[in-house]
Amino acid sequence: MKILIIGGTGFIGGASALLLRDRGHDVTLGARKPAPPATPMAKFPLLIGDYIEDGFPAKALRGFDAMIFAAGSDIRHVQPVFTEDEHWLRANARATPLVFARAREAGIRRAVLVGSFYPQAAPQLIETTPYIAARHQADVAVRAMASSDFNVCTVNPPYVVGTIPGLFIPALAAYTSFALGKLPVPRTAPDGGANFISITSVAQAIASAIERGENGNAYLIGDENLSFKSYLEEYCAASGDPRPLPIDHQEHALFPDAILYAGRAGTIYYEPDAAETAFLAYQRKDISRTVAAIIAQYRPLVEAA
Repeated sequence: MKILIIGGTGFIGGASALLLRDRGHDVTLGARKPAPPATPMAKFPLLIGDYIEDGFPAKALRGFDAMIFAAGSDIRHVQPVFTEDEHWLRANARATPLVFARAREAGIRRAVLVGSFYPQAAPQLIETTPYIAARHQADVAVRAMASSDFNVCTVNPPYVVGTIPGLFIPALAAYTSFALGKLPVPRTAPDGGANFISITSVAQAIASAIERGENGNAYLIGDENLSFKSYLEEYCAASGDPRPLPIDHQEHALFPDAILYAGRAGTIYYEPDAAETAFLAYQRKDISRTVAAIIAQYRPLVEAA
């Protein structure tokens, strides 16, 4: 298939592009700007556009067989001219479904939205959390477009971790710096926890969804339920320091309250559907391997800083 990945120069989109290319697909990346030159995504064909500004009109999407949308906006992308709530509505609830409407108009036959686990794993938060409400609205609106001519589904991952050569992710550098004792914060862990999944597993699920996803379905994917304490201890152990971390009930620098939608000390744990996991053919129990790979990639950068 000839596949366009909007958000393809980023983390999830980039990993999906690499896997789909390896599976023999013709992949083009859609993004606001080119990929960092040091990343393998820099070698892909590029379609420049900003989805929030309706930068992917139907005429630009013609000729593609399929589209993956991996550019959803979160707290890192809030623009200062808007409040957070305005940004969620603009970027997720309104602009995201518009891209899919343009894709349908352009004759694209298959499409996947990469969404968020929150609306399915913690639906009670939809009514109280504008970010999750906007993600939910996008998911519902996109899947409502499903028809015999437009096969569309969503893949909804939890916390995603992993590496892509040449792609620098500040949060992963911070976790590595913490594990190496180079971050000027107490050696403690916050309470609470969530489901975590590797970028490898996410890319496998997305590739399966674009190739054979069931029309109109929403796939809640996931791997391991980990306390934030256990997650940070994985980094410490991979760095050579297996000592347990004491729990600190105050706001933690690596897991600030602004990103803890279940609240400080809250958890969002779940087990993904076994049949869907098998159908999407993504691997499980991949976090320890992935954290070791993160430490291997970021340790030289942290130690050289």
